[in-house]
Amino acid sequence: MINTVKTALLLGLLTVLFVIIGNAVGGKSGALIAFGLAILMNFFSYFFSDKIALSMYNAQEVTESEYPELFRIVRRLAQNADIPMPRIYIIPQDAPNAFATGRNPKHAAVAVTVGALKLLNENELMGVLGHELGHIKHRDILISSIAATIAGAIMIIADMIRWAAMFGGLSRDRDSDSNPFVLIALAIFAPLAATLIQLAISRAREYEADRAGAEFSGNPLYLASALEKLDNYSKHIPLQGNPVTENLFIVNPFSVKGIMNLFSTHPPIEERIERLRRMALG
Repeated sequence: MINTVKTALLLGLLTVLFVIIGNAVGGKSGALIAFGLAILMNFFSYFFSDKIALSMYNAQEVTESEYPELFRIVRRLAQNADIPMPRIYIIPQDAPNAFATGRNPKHAAVAVTVGALKLLNENELMGVLGHELGHIKHRDILISSIAATIAGAIMIIADMIRWAAMFGGLSRDRDSDSNPFVLIALAIFAPLAATLIQLAISRAREYEADRAGAEFSGNPLYLASALEKLDNYSKHIPLQGNPVTENLFIVNPFSVKGIMNLFSTHPPIEERIERLRRMALG
């Protein structure tokens, strides 16, 4: 519940930032133009992101006859989550990881790497897949698309300001109250702030999916144990893929260190495990 409220507040803050920079550079018309462009950019992503992500990792849809135990686990979790049975895909990589995709519960899929199936026991796999069904249940693809749309609009407006500055379009005129120095400052800092807010939303959704994974699987320690294993093994067996997809996976498959943790789509793994252990204690 706390993370749901946090997500709503962060989306509100992102919207306020968009309104401020939109009005500063072009009034309501400028903001609406940028927002419209961002919607068009993310429309395709929202409806086709599942196919893009699955094909990017050469994920293959499998049948129940091929993976009966995996289907049994997912079916049980889907019943606990009260959502339709998602399609199941296998990613042919030894790096242990998993992700969920799809714009809503009726058009959803879960993908698991071969490495995760080898590494995790049944209970741990239940925790991981419960987490992924949590993303589906909470429509996190929709939430991330809304955040990406607003952040994208902010970045479009910031680009407009930078181009205008390069070609002298920010000079004062009697019809404008905008201070060119304020506009330039907004162009520099607003995209950074939008990115940080967008990442904070992603981290909040991860915590909420962890909570759901604990609930759907029946024991928070299942997921805590799985996260510990996945984190340790993923550092030694790197995933072959594009870092822009890191937000998809249950643990970040592309290591980040130091200040770059600020730009991670995932909360610290230690904090996630600690929260799950506290949840198990009641």
